[in-house]
Amino acid sequence: MLAQDNNTSNVAYQDEHTRFTIISDGTIRMEWQKDGKSVNSPSFVAVERNYAPAEFQVHDSDGWIEITTSKFTLKYKKDSGKFTASNLAIDSKNITPSFHWKPGDTNAGNLKGTFRTLDGYDGDIFVGNGNDNGDHKPMPIEDGILSTDGWTLIDDSKGLLFDDSEWAWVTERPSGEGQDWYFMAYGHNYKKALKDFTTFAGKVPLPPRYAFGYWWSRYWSYSDDELRDLTAKFDAYDIPLDVLVIDMDWHYVNPGRGGWTGYTWNRSLFPNPAQFLQYLKGKKLQVTLNLHPAGGIEPYEERYKDMANWMGMDPSSKQRIDYCGSDKRFMSGWLNTILRPMEKEGVDFWWLDWQQDMFDRHIKTLNNTWWLNYVLFSDMERNRTTRPLLYHRWGGLGNHRYQIGFSGDSYSTWKTLEFLPYFNSTASNVLYGYWSHDLGGHQFAKGVSELDKELFVRWMQFGAFSPIMRTHSMKSSAMNKEPWVFNQEYLGVLRNTIRQRYQIAPYTYTMARKTYDEGISLCRPMYYDYPEDKEAYQFKKQYMFGDEMIIAPVTSPMVNGFATTKVWLPAGNDWYEWHTGTLLKSGQTVERVFTLDEYPVYVKAGAILPFYGDVKNLHGNDETVRFTLFPGGNGSFSFYEDNGNDQTYQKQYARTQVSSVRDENTLTVNIGERKGNYQGMPKKRNYSIDILGSAPAVRVTVNGKEAAYSYDGTELKLSISLPDSNCKRAYTVKVTYDSNQPEINDGLYGKFKRMKKSFVEMRYRNASIDYIEELGDMETTGRAVTYDNSSFADRINEFRKNYDSLPELLKKQRLNENDIRWFLQSIHWQKN
Repeated sequence: MLAQDNNTSNVAYQDEHTRFTIISDGTIRMEWQKDGKSVNSPSFVAVERNYAPAEFQVHDSDGWIEITTSKFTLKYKKDSGKFTASNLAIDSKNITPSFHWKPGDTNAGNLKGTFRTLDGYDGDIFVGNGNDNGDHKPMPIEDGILSTDGWTLIDDSKGLLFDDSEWAWVTERPSGEGQDWYFMAYGHNYKKALKDFTTFAGKVPLPPRYAFGYWWSRYWSYSDDELRDLTAKFDAYDIPLDVLVIDMDWHYVNPGRGGWTGYTWNRSLFPNPAQFLQYLKGKKLQVTLNLHPAGGIEPYEERYKDMANWMGMDPSSKQRIDYCGSDKRFMSGWLNTILRPMEKEGVDFWWLDWQQDMFDRHIKTLNNTWWLNYVLFSDMERNRTTRPLLYHRWGGLGNHRYQIGFSGDSYSTWKTLEFLPYFNSTASNVLYGYWSHDLGGHQFAKGVSELDKELFVRWMQFGAFSPIMRTHSMKSSAMNKEPWVFNQEYLGVLRNTIRQRYQIAPYTYTMARKTYDEGISLCRPMYYDYPEDKEAYQFKKQYMFGDEMIIAPVTSPMVNGFATTKVWLPAGNDWYEWHTGTLLKSGQTVERVFTLDEYPVYVKAGAILPFYGDVKNLHGNDETVRFTLFPGGNGSFSFYEDNGNDQTYQKQYARTQVSSVRDENTLTVNIGERKGNYQGMPKKRNYSIDILGSAPAVRVTVNGKEAAYSYDGTELKLSISLPDSNCKRAYTVKVTYDSNQPEINDGLYGKFKRMKKSFVEMRYRNASIDYIEELGDMETTGRAVTYDNSSFADRINEFRKNYDSLPELLKKQRLNENDIRWFLQSIHWQKN
């Protein structure tokens, strides 16, 4: 049951027809009802009716009511009828930009929200599905709840309501003329606006931790054996996997036994579904099945008799049971007799695909997509102890409460990939922060019949830093995206990309908790954090990934082995280009180049982030946590953990505060004692501290005692292990460095990687080559300092000298001009 009553202490003014309720210092509900009957029932958008006490003042003078908070002043002429420009106005207070608002004003600066589907769109242009038969118009992205104007009006006057039954159900608003508005005043404090929105529209639920792993999906007539072989190959190639998506061929699709809609397992492909699902459970995989509910329940379905009896129908009549979303009896029967038995066998959640009409047959304004999302999600909330999860289309404002989104059948083009970063981050403006896309594209563009493997890799790299990482494709052998079908180079990049997704999972999950707490999505536009910088609105392709990272996706092919990306680095702190090891100054726009295995990920200088090491899935609560320090300053982070898949996370969770301070030659890292509790919480955990862009240490202590460490010169990384650590204890780690160390955070790590690869490739161009001493030493610099830390400064300085002289050294090697040109180009050589 949803809350039905208003918090009367926040009602600032009420008369026979009008009521003003303060939701927060920046948000007010404004109601006018001709019949005088205010609406207390929750609506589809505004599900919360009880608000925390707010501070406000009310003045009644000369027939006008004036309501003042710290953010706005509202004036309303008493007994003057419905809200108009002549009887209602709101002025901003203590916010920038200032505004004077009255009914009818246009919100010209709306920053947009999201759209239901990518079906038929190449990028943001509608070209149709397969036949280039679209109108070639831009995607009509819906308005969001944020605006550069600093205010937003949400008109809920015609919005559907929930009733007061135990399982809240749709009901129409009482007939009669009325206005039900929500006004938000926030200036450019977009984060405050999002949190205020959750106060009346509800929070974004935290998905189970496994949702942040890798999802395998493909439109393919898989059999039990083929899926077993598939999962075995993921193991054999050491590629993590958490979610197995099975498209519609799990059920019969041939006429007379099935179709788009179906609920009976195809026993030719799956002889024993229950045993198949248990096999997947044994591999710690979550399973979702595709549904197209629009066709109702046909008499040939396995559980037709149970459903007919539920509906009070005679099963022998063989009449189809039509789908009707607003029919509570039908929906309850559908869930209890059709879906629940499969859930008990091992189906974890459902993929709601598109087929149904836009609106309900009985309630003409009831959006079928919106309602289906609510029904399935709320049913899982009521009938499970595990977290609800749903994989579905966007249904409209308020659907942020039912994640995850499915964006439909996208085209496999660079243009679509270029559009997706904006599409993802802008959806956060309606709190729809968990879009899931068909990585690599679902279908070929007109005239294309072969998967562009470079495009696929770049799409996967984008997916690793997206809300959900899920591949999918049309039913075509040419669209096979299994990583092992690609050559060794591409397989290696794909595997490392998926593994990096798992590496960053503790950080991602911590940021997802922030989405629940504050309404700030994992992928968000730059203007949330930098609202007064014009570049934050201009650079639409890049986005914040949580609080500490900027992602500037590669969205065009490589030229001569390098892709070029332009990125804006906001002022306030320097930024560390993770994949090349380059510390870049803030407050500038730079153009950077990347090889296939590099990606534009920028981390705040000095950040300290929680990562995993080598994990196979995200089920465990006791994995080693590697607190990773990025160079360039001091940092702190509050690491979040919980059970991972229960519904008690709202109150049962734990946090560990970690901080680092650099003072001349000493780095101090503090790991605080864990605070909080949850079911299944480990008492001890293996901690590790990884310091990137680091020289070898002279001395390391943990809580004052000498401690061992390791140094990897190829990655310029210092690692300190704290095994079997009592999480209730605090740990202070001090690292002392030599005072005379060469600069290494200017891209040296990237130079090591690129040169190592080019040295190897040169041997395949000239198998008899014997590198001169200077070049041989360059190739092995990282490994040499790994073996002998004391040689660090000398080897690095020698590498730099030789790097600047590389053209001359290649001539000394007696390479021909083509090989010299190739080698310098392959590493993007530039003199220091």
